[in-house]
Amino acid sequence: LPALICKKRDGQRLEDQEIQSFVWGITSGTAQEAQIGAMLMAVRLRGMDAGETLALTRAMAASGQALEWPRSWHGRVADKHSTGGVGDKVSLVLAPALAACGCKVPMISGRGLGHTGGTLDKLESIPGFRVTLTPEEMLAALERVGCCIVGQSEELAPADRVLYGLRDVTATVDSLPLITASILSKKAAEGLSALVLDVKFGQAALFPTLEAARELAHSLVWVGQRLGIRVAAILSRMEQPLGHCVGNSLEVLEAIECLHGGGPEDLRQLVTLVTTLGGLLLWQCGLAGAATEGQGLLAQSLDNGSALGTFEAMLGAQGVPPNIAHSLCHGDPPERRRVLGEASVTEELLAP
Repeated sequence: LPALICKKRDGQRLEDQEIQSFVWGITSGTAQEAQIGAMLMAVRLRGMDAGETLALTRAMAASGQALEWPRSWHGRVADKHSTGGVGDKVSLVLAPALAACGCKVPMISGRGLGHTGGTLDKLESIPGFRVTLTPEEMLAALERVGCCIVGQSEELAPADRVLYGLRDVTATVDSLPLITASILSKKAAEGLSALVLDVKFGQAALFPTLEAARELAHSLVWVGQRLGIRVAAILSRMEQPLGHCVGNSLEVLEAIECLHGGGPEDLRQLVTLVTTLGGLLLWQCGLAGAATEGQGLLAQSLDNGSALGTFEAMLGAQGVPPNIAHSLCHGDPPERRRVLGEASVTEELLAP
């Protein structure tokens, strides 16, 4: 391993077998944390070419178990991933909306990374919500509800579990090959048919410029397609929070407003992003003749309440007591806030 670190430190290309050896060292526990951190920094400073990035992604995906789905679901297993933003609660709305339109969505999400919020942290503000499901429990949830939003299990891409945490404490979060491998190793292990990526750029994104975000989008699409996944990416601005709310339970409440078709003016941006991403996925899965038709189907699921009903069913499938799920989805705003709890002191901050 020290020889591989030296090789990458000096800007040389790593062979597929060398990358596999590094990943094996992570999962077997033979690689020291300091060595893994050193390799992360070497990759961050020296980069990886497309072939190296593909090899790293494949090795990380193969470090654990791959999920398998019934043959009848072929072509309809879909997921979305965002590179992270402030106030980004798209996943909470998109997963149930896609399921209401006929997709199977085994969404594997992450926790906060850097300054960006984590979908799992938001969902855990709901009493009883379980983000850890076994593959068998995921299958049962998808059969009954059509979607689940879970954390990475110990069996799924375990190498990424180690690297994800270490990237956050070694200032290597914004490394293009490491981002690509982290995102797509989990998606490859999910057994996806289609994937849409929301690659953000701007002051509050990991990549501040459009050019850098476009480079990441190309990397993700190129590697994803070679893993056998139908991948599309959109570029979206992250110059300001999505919606009005930032914070775990506040964002859950705002996502529920969106599922009701309501919310403040700023929330229209969230709805637009949900329908754009979802429309692409429905088209990729063959459930819509074009992306624009898919957008209409997604919007319809928000308007007719089917997405909200699926969200409530997902809460129940992931451990939320029925009375809490019902109050959260159908109660008035004060009742919803009581369910999630309120801070003893609140302050509203107004932007100029």
